[in-house]
Amino acid sequence: MKQGGPAREDGPAKDGAEALSRVMRARQDKLEALRRLGVEPYAYSSAADQRAAPSIARFEEAEAAGRLDEDGQDGTWAGRMVALRSHGGSAFADLEDHTGRIQTHLKRNVLGARAWEALSLLDLGDWIEVAGPMFRTRAGQVTIRARSLRLLAKCLRPLPLGKTEVDKETGERSAHSGLLDREARYRRRYADLAVNPGVREVFRTRARIVSEIRKFLDDRGYVEVETPVLQPIYGGAAAEPFVTEHRALGRTLYLRIADELYLKRLVVGGLDRVYEMSKDFRNEGIDRFHNPEFTMLEFYQAFADYEDMMALVESLLARLAESVAGSTRLSGPGGEISLEPPFARVPFVEALGEALGMSPLEAAAGDLRERARALGLEDVDRVGRGKLFDKLFGALVQPKLLQPAFVVDHPREMSPLAKPKRGAPELAERFELVVGGQELANAFSEQNDPAVQAEAFRAQAALRSAGDGEAHPVDEDYVQALECGLPPTGGVGIGIDRLVMLLAGQASIRDVILFPVLKEAE
Repeated sequence: MKQGGPAREDGPAKDGAEALSRVMRARQDKLEALRRLGVEPYAYSSAADQRAAPSIARFEEAEAAGRLDEDGQDGTWAGRMVALRSHGGSAFADLEDHTGRIQTHLKRNVLGARAWEALSLLDLGDWIEVAGPMFRTRAGQVTIRARSLRLLAKCLRPLPLGKTEVDKETGERSAHSGLLDREARYRRRYADLAVNPGVREVFRTRARIVSEIRKFLDDRGYVEVETPVLQPIYGGAAAEPFVTEHRALGRTLYLRIADELYLKRLVVGGLDRVYEMSKDFRNEGIDRFHNPEFTMLEFYQAFADYEDMMALVESLLARLAESVAGSTRLSGPGGEISLEPPFARVPFVEALGEALGMSPLEAAAGDLRERARALGLEDVDRVGRGKLFDKLFGALVQPKLLQPAFVVDHPREMSPLAKPKRGAPELAERFELVVGGQELANAFSEQNDPAVQAEAFRAQAALRSAGDGEAHPVDEDYVQALECGLPPTGGVGIGIDRLVMLLAGQASIRDVILFPVLKEAE
């Protein structure tokens, strides 16, 4: 490493820290020099009225139509300075905003002595503002001819900007980030976003997905609501909660693991189509499909069953794929995935029975447990048959379901909140949507018989007593709500993070959550 050079993200810790310290001291010296020059390094606002990519497009359109005046198109731009090339009394700088990059030409005899001296004290990563007309250089690049330069914010900690290469034949730019370590990217997401335009685009895609979902449901008469994050009794899923204490009330509360029971209370109250886009929390392990804090969409529709909700989910996913990805055909790690309805249906019991070589409904719990142990599955000693079914299906069948498939009609033991299947009461009217080998959605014909629901809660309580920490707790108030009358209702939960992974082509949940939960840094 050259003396005084910028620290590499993957360099030895001690050398990297010393190099970073030198760079930051040098930048701090420049900041003080700017103040002595009378330049305030942290502005209050900017007069920027242009953005990089749209302004270039407008210039080229006007140029092609012969509508450029002598001075070109005038405006003011603001962004990070990500490249600087000096040529005696002039310089070229690249300014980057959220739309892209634009080059600016800076000349000493135009800017004046004070602004030119200030330019010598700027660093890559500084936020700047330039104003002036646009023109095309002899090399053919659309550029701002800067008549003024202003510092908006000094960057004291250098960003790992990496290198930008320009194809000599096409002029196309390709950026190579200096922030390559994935763990470092997650821990320093601000730097990751600053130097990786592709990462910024993933989260813009996420925002578009959420917006489209809201529009889809709003157009169908759903009402968006908010339910409690802190709950006296958690429920709606099989999971362990995070526990907290409310000092003023002197009681234990739980971070919600799902919204289901509160949303169905609202249907009881007459809000017959409701949805919530919420943060849920489950005290579970971390892997590329699980984060303890995640975003869930849940929606409930009165007078519907799980068949109706399957059709609705198919329509929603096809619309999202078309509007966000431009096609119902997506590229996945296992090949092309088609979200064109209708999706396949896979009966849970038949598929698991074929994989096990025996009927899961007739198999003893001990036999299921032994098979799970043989597969190396964890936490199978104190769980009931329903949880064993889930684990075995997840190991033997689910990974093979690459194309969208509704896994339907689960055993009743797995679904304490669902109605029994008409004509087959040992099963539940439930579906899980599996895409690319991962569960994306879960839905029921919702149980609305209070006596049957109370009995299902008691069965779950027995599992908790036997050591299953994820069994559903008894919620007496919810049973009382059902006693007031829940109309026939279909309900769906969709994991937003996994949905974004699918539509944005990302392999890890950490790549679609801005600030994922991580192990403590060493």
